[in-house]
Amino acid sequence: MNHSSSSAHNAIPGEYRKTAETLFPAGWFSSEKGLDFAAATSFADALGIGAEYRRILGVEKGTGQMREFLGHFQNNLDLLIQKTWVEKDDVSRKEKLQDEIPPLITLIVQDNLQQALKDFGSILDELAYLFFGSQSSKDDFTEYTFRIDSQIGLFWWYGSRLGSLKGTEKNNALNNKSLWAVLLIGICYLTNF
Repeated sequence: MNHSSSSAHNAIPGEYRKTAETLFPAGWFSSEKGLDFAAATSFADALGIGAEYRRILGVEKGTGQMREFLGHFQNNLDLLIQKTWVEKDDVSRKEKLQDEIPPLITLIVQDNLQQALKDFGSILDELAYLFFGSQSSKDDFTEYTFRIDSQIGLFWWYGSRLGSLKGTEKNNALNNKSLWAVLLIGICYLTNF
């Protein structure tokens, strides 16, 4: 999703702007404070996944409950990918995207959240292409998705912001909690899409 952040920012309807702006304030990722978890929860509420988000946020990654949730995520994402209609030339893109999901889940379970977030952003870019075609790479993509549906627009705005999260190793435990909170928003949304 190659669209400028100012274009994406301007596309956000007023009722979602404050919620969106508080999720990714400037500098949170490398600060001592980390992510405002209340902002992440509010953002999840705006996407309609707040209850599921809060439930899963409290689950340890190595548990059976988490494995079950990640299995649901993989199954639903596989279904979404399979159901997209693409030109014959793009069928290999669908297959390649499906192959990227198990390694993402492995990264999550291994708590390699910096790489998981990067890979998830790439998956979202490709998924946007499968859903919306070349429109997904245009500057007005976020505005376009908001015209379809405000929650869909908010989700793709979120996806466009993931690439801006470039962390440092400073305060890694805090960053991992923050990364997980941000990554989980997208995972919950796609699991319940």
